[in-house]
Amino acid sequence: MTHRVHRLPLIATTTVALAVVVVACAETQGSSPATTIDAAATASATRTVEIAMQDIKFDVTTLTVELGETIDFEFTNTGKTVHDAFIGDSDAQMEHGEEMAHMGDMAGHSVDETAVTVQPGASGHLSYTFTERGTYEVGCHQPGHYEAGMKIQVVVE
Repeated sequence: MTHRVHRLPLIATTTVALAVVVVACAETQGSSPATTIDAAATASATRTVEIAMQDIKFDVTTLTVELGETIDFEFTNTGKTVHDAFIGDSDAQMEHGEEMAHMGDMAGHSVDETAVTVQPGASGHLSYTFTERGTYEVGCHQPGHYEAGMKIQVVVE
Protein backbone atom coordinates (compact mmCIF):
# COMPACT_ATOMS: atom_id res chain seq x y z
CA MET A 1 0.00 0.00 0.00
CA THR A 2 2.84 2.36 0.80
CA HIS A 3 4.29 1.81 -2.68
CA ARG A 4 1.04 2.86 -4.38
CA VAL A 5 0.94 6.17 -2.47
CA HIS A 6 4.46 7.00 -3.67
CA ARG A 7 3.60 6.08 -7.27
CA LEU A 8 0.55 8.36 -7.41
CA PRO A 9 2.58 11.61 -7.26
CA LEU A 10 4.98 10.19 -9.87
CA ILE A 11 2.10 9.32 -12.21
CA ALA A 12 0.48 12.75 -11.69
CA THR A 13 3.77 14.55 -12.35
CA THR A 14 4.39 12.52 -15.50
CA THR A 15 0.86 13.22 -16.77
CA VAL A 16 1.24 16.99 -16.21
CA ALA A 17 4.65 17.02 -17.91
CA LEU A 18 3.24 15.12 -20.90
CA ALA A 19 0.33 17.59 -21.17
CA VAL A 20 2.76 20.54 -21.15
CA VAL A 21 4.80 18.95 -23.95
CA VAL A 22 1.68 18.31 -26.05
CA VAL A 23 0.44 21.90 -25.61
CA ALA A 24 3.90 23.33 -26.39
CA CYS A 25 4.17 21.24 -29.56
CA ALA A 26 0.73 22.33 -30.71
CA GLU A 27 1.58 26.03 -30.18
CA THR A 28 4.85 25.82 -32.11
CA GLN A 29 2.99 24.57 -35.18
CA GLY A 30 1.26 27.95 -35.54
CA SER A 31 -2.10 27.20 -33.99
CA SER A 32 -4.42 30.17 -33.95
CA PRO A 33 -5.01 30.26 -30.15
CA ALA A 34 -1.28 30.93 -29.57
CA THR A 35 -1.24 33.61 -32.28
CA THR A 36 -4.28 35.33 -30.77
CA ILE A 37 -2.75 35.32 -27.30
CA ASP A 38 0.55 36.71 -28.62
CA ALA A 39 -1.21 39.49 -30.57
CA ALA A 40 -3.23 40.51 -27.51
CA ALA A 41 -0.13 40.53 -25.32
CA THR A 42 1.78 42.69 -27.82
CA ALA A 43 -0.85 45.44 -27.72
CA SER A 44 -0.29 46.07 -24.01
CA ALA A 45 3.45 45.40 -23.99
CA THR A 46 6.10 48.02 -23.41
CA ARG A 47 8.53 48.69 -26.23
CA THR A 48 11.69 50.78 -26.05
CA VAL A 49 12.46 53.11 -28.94
CA GLU A 50 15.89 54.77 -29.03
CA ILE A 51 16.00 58.17 -30.71
CA ALA A 52 18.97 60.44 -31.38
CA MET A 53 18.28 64.17 -31.14
CA GLN A 54 20.50 65.81 -33.72
CA ASP A 55 20.76 69.45 -34.69
CA ILE A 56 17.26 70.29 -35.96
CA LYS A 57 16.14 66.68 -36.45
CA PHE A 58 15.32 63.37 -34.81
CA ASP A 59 16.93 60.32 -36.41
CA VAL A 60 13.48 58.65 -36.46
CA THR A 61 10.73 60.37 -38.46
CA THR A 62 7.82 57.91 -38.25
CA LEU A 63 6.67 55.30 -35.77
CA THR A 64 3.69 52.94 -35.81
CA VAL A 65 2.29 51.65 -32.51
CA GLU A 66 -0.58 49.43 -31.45
CA LEU A 67 -3.56 50.80 -29.55
CA GLY A 68 -2.80 50.46 -25.83
CA GLU A 69 0.94 50.03 -26.38
CA THR A 70 3.35 51.77 -24.03
CA ILE A 71 6.46 53.19 -25.64
CA ASP A 72 9.55 53.98 -23.59
CA PHE A 73 11.29 56.68 -25.58
CA GLU A 74 15.03 56.83 -24.88
CA PHE A 75 16.39 60.13 -26.22
CA THR A 76 20.09 60.88 -26.65
CA ASN A 77 21.03 64.44 -27.59
CA THR A 78 23.94 64.08 -30.03
CA GLY A 79 23.57 67.71 -31.14
CA LYS A 80 25.15 70.91 -29.90
CA THR A 81 21.98 72.59 -28.63
CA VAL A 82 19.26 71.78 -26.11
CA HIS A 83 16.39 69.70 -27.49
CA ASP A 84 13.06 68.64 -26.11
CA ALA A 85 10.42 66.12 -27.01
CA PHE A 86 6.72 66.72 -26.45
CA ILE A 87 4.04 64.10 -27.25
CA GLY A 88 0.59 65.17 -28.45
CA ASP A 89 -1.63 65.63 -31.48
CA SER A 90 -1.07 68.58 -33.83
CA ASP A 91 -3.31 70.91 -31.76
CA ALA A 92 -1.41 70.05 -28.58
CA GLN A 93 1.86 70.65 -30.45
CA MET A 94 0.72 74.15 -31.43
CA GLU A 95 -0.35 74.97 -27.86
CA HIS A 96 2.91 73.66 -26.45
CA GLY A 97 4.91 75.65 -29.00
CA GLU A 98 3.15 78.84 -27.92
CA GLU A 99 3.76 78.06 -24.24
CA MET A 100 7.46 77.40 -24.89
CA ALA A 101 7.76 80.65 -26.87
CA HIS A 102 6.33 82.64 -23.94
CA MET A 103 8.66 80.95 -21.45
CA GLY A 104 11.81 82.23 -23.19
CA ASP A 105 14.99 81.28 -21.32
CA MET A 106 12.96 79.54 -18.62
CA ALA A 107 12.01 76.82 -21.14
CA GLY A 108 11.43 73.52 -19.41
CA HIS A 109 8.61 71.16 -18.67
CA SER A 110 6.40 70.55 -15.69
CA VAL A 111 6.46 67.13 -14.06
CA ASP A 112 2.99 66.14 -15.31
CA GLU A 113 3.68 66.95 -18.97
CA THR A 114 4.39 64.35 -21.60
CA ALA A 115 7.69 66.02 -22.42
CA VAL A 116 11.38 65.93 -21.65
CA THR A 117 14.22 68.41 -22.17
CA VAL A 118 17.66 66.98 -22.96
CA GLN A 119 20.94 68.91 -22.76
CA PRO A 120 23.71 68.36 -25.37
CA GLY A 121 25.52 65.08 -24.73
CA ALA A 122 22.86 63.90 -22.26
CA SER A 123 20.02 61.41 -22.38
CA GLY A 124 16.40 61.57 -21.34
CA HIS A 125 13.49 59.16 -20.90
CA LEU A 126 9.81 59.59 -21.67
CA SER A 127 7.17 56.86 -21.36
CA TYR A 128 3.76 57.16 -23.02
CA THR A 129 0.79 54.81 -23.40
CA PHE A 130 -1.17 55.40 -26.60
CA THR A 131 -4.82 54.94 -25.55
CA GLU A 132 -6.56 56.37 -28.64
CA ARG A 133 -6.22 55.61 -32.32
CA GLY A 134 -4.98 58.42 -34.52
CA THR A 135 -1.90 60.41 -35.37
CA TYR A 136 0.34 61.93 -32.73
CA GLU A 137 3.61 63.78 -32.95
CA VAL A 138 6.75 63.97 -30.89
CA GLY A 139 7.99 67.51 -31.45
CA CYS A 140 10.96 69.60 -30.36
CA HIS A 141 9.87 73.11 -29.44
CA GLN A 142 13.19 74.80 -28.93
CA PRO A 143 13.16 78.03 -31.00
CA GLY A 144 12.75 77.17 -34.69
CA HIS A 145 13.19 73.40 -34.33
CA TYR A 146 9.57 72.26 -34.77
CA GLU A 147 9.10 74.70 -37.64
CA ALA A 148 12.21 73.24 -39.30
CA GLY A 149 10.64 69.77 -39.16
CA MET A 150 12.05 68.36 -35.92
CA LYS A 151 9.16 66.00 -35.25
CA ILE A 152 8.23 62.33 -35.36
CA GLN A 153 4.86 61.20 -36.69
CA VAL A 154 3.34 58.47 -34.51
CA VAL A 155 0.44 56.48 -35.98
CA VAL A 156 -1.66 54.46 -33.53
CA GLU A 157 -3.44 51.52 -35.19
